[in-house]
Amino acid sequence: MEFMKVYTAGETRWVLSEAAGLCWLDGDPFGQWARAGEVSRLAGIRFLPPCAPTKVVAVGINYRSHAEEVGSQLPAEPILFLKPTSSVVGHRESIIYPSHVSRRVDYEGELALVIGSRARCISPEEVPDYVLGYTCANDVTARDLQRRDKQWTRAKAFDTFCPLGPVISTDVDPTCLSIRTRVNGELRQRASTSEMIFPVEVLVSFVSQVMTLEPGDVVLTGTPSGVGELHPGDTVEVEIDGIGTLTNVVVEA
Repeated sequence: MEFMKVYTAGETRWVLSEAAGLCWLDGDPFGQWARAGEVSRLAGIRFLPPCAPTKVVAVGINYRSHAEEVGSQLPAEPILFLKPTSSVVGHRESIIYPSHVSRRVDYEGELALVIGSRARCISPEEVPDYVLGYTCANDVTARDLQRRDKQWTRAKAFDTFCPLGPVISTDVDPTCLSIRTRVNGELRQRASTSEMIFPVEVLVSFVSQVMTLEPGDVVLTGTPSGVGELHPGDTVEVEIDGIGTLTNVVVEA
């Protein structure tokens, strides 16, 4: 099944998508919920980020191809950094290009997982019990600032630099999903999650040894090779099999 968070008729609501069709939810997927009537149409509905994380934990250099691309050694353990919740936007929302401070903004298509239950110091074997599902992400990065600062906080933290969506899919196998990133329809990234250095179970367990993960928190699992520039006016799409396509347009600040 898939969960979508939307804004319609002046209120925020959850939609459930399954084989029988679309229906509204009473409650939300992080707690008690029940089906609450058929959704007749999605036209005019605004997609919201599919969760409201207390934190977004991101992983750097988690594909061998990307390590080679940026000239980095393979890490001995996951490299973690945080993106602020103010960077999160949803499907079809705009990515704001901060041209007042940056001249090089890149896309990074990624698989993201959404935590469903509070997790602290869990083992890799326990991880599936704590993950609600998976969504598409774009770890947008001001590359020139990343190189200048010698660390990643400012480059990764701008408002709108963490698009998520369009849905949370609960039924996909994260070990072998195809990820594709397109800019203006041109394929720029293509890889499989099977190429990750550290798989999902290892990542979530590792993060949980450091910080407690709360329901709705997001873990970004890293990007493959093929990262590149975005410009105002571009349309960027991150597509993952079994989840869908996250689409955002880049606009000037």
